[in-house]
Amino acid sequence: MEPIPISAPLLPGSLGSGRRMEHPVFPVQRFLEEGESFVSLAVETALIGLGQQRVMPDGLYAQEKVCRNEEQLLAKLQEVDLDDSLVKIFRKQAVILLEAGPYSGLGELLYRESVPMHTFAKYLFTSLLPHDAELAYKIALRAMRLPVLESTAPSGDLSRPHHIVSVVPNRYPRWFTLSHIETQQCELASTMLTAAKGDARKLQTVLESIQKNIHSSSHIFKLAQDAFKIATLMDSLPDITLLKVSLELGLQVMRMTLSTLNWRRREMVRWLVTCATEVGVFALDSIMQSWFTLFTPTEATSVVASTVMSNSTIVRLHLDCHQQENLANSARTLALQCAMKDPQNCALSALTLCEKDHIAFETAYQIVLDAAATGMNYTQLFTIARYMEHRGYPMRAYKLATLAMTHLNLSYNQDTHPAINDVLWACALSHSLGKNELAAVIPLVVKSVKCATVLSDILRRCTLTTPGMVALHSRRNSGKLMSLDKAPLRQLLDATIGAYINTTHSRLTHISPRHYSEFIEFLSKARETFLMAHDGHIQFTQFIDNLKQIYKGKKKLMMLVRERFG
Repeated sequence: MEPIPISAPLLPGSLGSGRRMEHPVFPVQRFLEEGESFVSLAVETALIGLGQQRVMPDGLYAQEKVCRNEEQLLAKLQEVDLDDSLVKIFRKQAVILLEAGPYSGLGELLYRESVPMHTFAKYLFTSLLPHDAELAYKIALRAMRLPVLESTAPSGDLSRPHHIVSVVPNRYPRWFTLSHIETQQCELASTMLTAAKGDARKLQTVLESIQKNIHSSSHIFKLAQDAFKIATLMDSLPDITLLKVSLELGLQVMRMTLSTLNWRRREMVRWLVTCATEVGVFALDSIMQSWFTLFTPTEATSVVASTVMSNSTIVRLHLDCHQQENLANSARTLALQCAMKDPQNCALSALTLCEKDHIAFETAYQIVLDAAATGMNYTQLFTIARYMEHRGYPMRAYKLATLAMTHLNLSYNQDTHPAINDVLWACALSHSLGKNELAAVIPLVVKSVKCATVLSDILRRCTLTTPGMVALHSRRNSGKLMSLDKAPLRQLLDATIGAYINTTHSRLTHISPRHYSEFIEFLSKARETFLMAHDGHIQFTQFIDNLKQIYKGKKKLMMLVRERFG
């Protein structure tokens, strides 16, 4: 059902010239009552038609036609200059629409499938606002309803209760223009927020209406941004009341999107912290106290706490030393809570944020140790271990590196694994700390790493310098190089030789002629490792003889082996 067409015969003559309309004079005006004109009749008829309650039709074309007809009629109305007589008509029709019952789209009784009144109400609001602000807000607030999106049947406007007639959900038509309708609802709310600037009571009323009737997090976020811009115009001091409304809308967005995917989520979080900073230190402290209802642990540490503790925030808030320390304590407490809840993603951030507080830093480190056994993988532990070394805690770095090694498993063919650099670093760190640390880490390496080339690289590095040289702070070291015939390097040497033997057999199981030359080079590297052992020459000769016997069917390959190794 569309707006009643009775205004059509009146509009072409009275509104259709394309100019701002003055009241035309016609001879037939003697039939009009005193104060009436064709323009006033056309306007009144248009208001009656636009305000009637009507059902959203089926089909995309019909629904677009409803929107288009409404917009065309409102465009005609906007060509009319409102004088006192027309303002009286607006007031009269606005009151009638609010009290007209089920025939009015702005009445108390609203059917779920009724065409929304947002666009029409925005026009009424802007028209009535200079003349009767209370009536303008009543109209706009009543029109904010969008019952088709309500999850429960009862809903109401803020002044008094009203009813929504519910029907069976599968009888509802598909609303193809719902996105456009929600945008119009958002624009109506934005218009009210702008008009209510400086009026705390009206702002609170509009805020409650938005929170109740708008169901799109993106639209609420837009309204929050709009309110923030209006409140912080450059030519005036910030409007703290409107800023608080902006913050409240931002908090609602955080709660709505916390457990749902939204590609703008990170932008929303950053914006909320900016808004809270503008409101004041108490707002920042409040969002940190209730972070678990607003942010994920990762967001709370990497965005919220980090921003709060940044120099730019401190400068922006003009804090004294005592206030700075209180805010920093709140941020550190937040970081520790997040680290306990999600150590995998938040432990490093918590350590970084707690660097200047010894007790908090120790607490964060203990959280990492507690989570290392089950809650963290080797990549995360190696990252934190490197951080500890960078901060000047080599023994803590060593402890975390050994914990990381227990989670690692490098098979024989993973010679390009991303963790290899971490393993080499961990062994170099252990070697620099001393023989005891190296002796403790080598069994872990042997257990975790089966890749021959990685083991041989570690072995070679361990034989080049004396353990503990870094710990001696570059003082003259009278220590000797470690013997390959004694623990712990003997265990590493045996494991490396064993890895070469196992890898060789694995490669020969499925080898093609194009890989023969590569395999011969691999055996050459293996011989270098074998020869590091006291009886290495004998072991390697026996190893080659076994290969010739086991794989004698691979004649061309064995011929290449004999040519190189005899």
